[in-house]
Amino acid sequence: MPPAHWAAEDGSAQLWLGDQAEIFKRLADESVDCIWTDPPYFLSNDGSTCRSGRRDSVNKGAWDRSRGQVADDAFTEAWLTECRRVLKPHGSIWVSGTLHGYLLVGGWLQRLGFRLLNDIIWEKPNPPPNLGCRCFTHATEIVFWAVKPDARGQTRHVFHYAAMRTANGGRQMKNVWRLLTAGAGERRHGRHPTQKPLALVERALLASTDPGALVLDPFVGSGTTGVAAIATGRRFIGIEQDPGYAAIAGLRLAEAVGARDAGTPEPPAVAAAPTAVRATRPRKRKTP
Repeated sequence: MPPAHWAAEDGSAQLWLGDQAEIFKRLADESVDCIWTDPPYFLSNDGSTCRSGRRDSVNKGAWDRSRGQVADDAFTEAWLTECRRVLKPHGSIWVSGTLHGYLLVGGWLQRLGFRLLNDIIWEKPNPPPNLGCRCFTHATEIVFWAVKPDARGQTRHVFHYAAMRTANGGRQMKNVWRLLTAGAGERRHGRHPTQKPLALVERALLASTDPGALVLDPFVGSGTTGVAAIATGRRFIGIEQDPGYAAIAGLRLAEAVGARDAGTPEPPAVAAAPTAVRATRPRKRKTP
């Protein structure tokens, strides 16, 4: 295998530059513990939005432009099929999306045999206003949480229930997560148009993986998944096809590894539990 675009000296984190369809071929079957990814939303339709108080184009690049229903469907099937191949049985997959694509993603997750666990509603307290004033302001995004069953169709996924409850003040954590969008500090190495807040990804990884787990992101963007994995003591493999965004991700990953090795990583948004509950489908009680 050729060298990675960027890699930590101890091999705990790697970033690959190239098309995910090609780099997936280098990954072994059932080799990763968890996948978090933010695929193209197919939002670049020549519309406009509000950014920093100014009207701005929603176009993000050719990678985010819809190629038509048939092509978008085939693209989604292909990368999710590869995700299923490389994910270990009982491993979790998290996929972020909006109304423009989450029905497509959710449908393929089900058709490929994943078990859907939750649709996390990320509520943004600070969404951009709706400039057209012809519909409600878009203040949420959907994050699917699903798990890959084993050969017998069983799912015993990791869920750090106690940690999530503790982080929520002793109450069960709901599937609505109210979190600010990524701030200036998280964008200091460069801006990505769909960058997710670190707290969102950290919470997902801490809820569904153990320390040392291998996390994959096939659409790495500016590297938030990798930073979250490093900060929470997980390992990471990322794939990004854009050299500019890969450069930003490399800077962020190197900074996160440096902070970790110096013993000064930013504290994660949620503390991890020492052990996980292996979640299974509840058995029906026999009636007398």
